[in-house]
Amino acid sequence: MANVHERFMRMAMEEACRGTAEGNVAVGSVVVHGEDVVARGRNLVVTESDPTAHAETVALRNAGAAVGHTDFSGFTLYTTFEPCPMCCGAILASGVSTLVLGARYRQVSSQWGGYAVEKLLELTGRGGQLHVVTDVLPEQCLDLRRLEAS
Repeated sequence: MANVHERFMRMAMEEACRGTAEGNVAVGSVVVHGEDVVARGRNLVVTESDPTAHAETVALRNAGAAVGHTDFSGFTLYTTFEPCPMCCGAILASGVSTLVLGARYRQVSSQWGGYAVEKLLELTGRGGQLHVVTDVLPEQCLDLRRLEAS
């Protein structure tokens, strides 16, 4: 399973690189159903002048357009960086079953204090709704954020 997770995370990393090249924050996401990539997304906040255009929300919007519905039960969302509280809410609202993430906030910033996806799930009582897989290529994902800052 690790190889599958790494394969899709590398696709998300490609999206993060595209976003950075466009002047956005280096975060990329991929929505997968089974072995099929349904949609991709990258942070577009700056280029779209849209504070909600985070990689995860863009990927979810693109997935909805691709499959014609918004129930993503059984889908997996890969993201290079831990989803913020807004994105985590969108992930929960969409019914995504599995979240696979690379780097975490605590590795680069204290922007959200002690925030972690797992803490939000616990706080909302929805821990059983979303399976979280962590540490998939975390250093490579973190390097993307470091490159963005330089």
